[in-house]
Amino acid sequence: MADYLLAILGSIMMIVGILGCVLPILPGPPLSFAALLVLHFSRFADFSATFLLTWGCVAIIVTVLDYVVPIWGTKKFGGSKSGMWGAGIGLVVGLIFLPPLGIIIGPFAGAVIGEALTGKNAAGSFRAGLGSFLGLLVGVGIKLAASIMMTFYFIKELIV
Repeated sequence: MADYLLAILGSIMMIVGILGCVLPILPGPPLSFAALLVLHFSRFADFSATFLLTWGCVAIIVTVLDYVVPIWGTKKFGGSKSGMWGAGIGLVVGLIFLPPLGIIIGPFAGAVIGEALTGKNAAGSFRAGLGSFLGLLVGVGIKLAASIMMTFYFIKELIV
């Protein structure tokens, strides 16, 4: 009975983990990894320590990258250090004051404001903000890829 409860709990966590990849308030990949751990403690799965360690590291790295990639996107789209700092500060401010949409609005607005403060024209400031937004989309894609792979292994263990 406990094994079935663990499988149900893990399934719910996996679904919420995938949702967390697109909903900024939920930590998607860490929840997906936690679902693998929950399933590991049932009779349905026996993941190796290497497998669990690898996916735990992936979950951590992908979560960190999700915060770094918008700043990188700002730089790639012509943003200066002011724009990158603005995107980083905007991310933090957005997370604190405008959850959950602040993670989308904050870096964009921060990059635009940072560039505008250094005297860049409106088009250049907007371009840096666009880079931040595209970086955010890349981060979401990376999180989704990791969570979907973890979901694949989760389902594979449940079915076999």
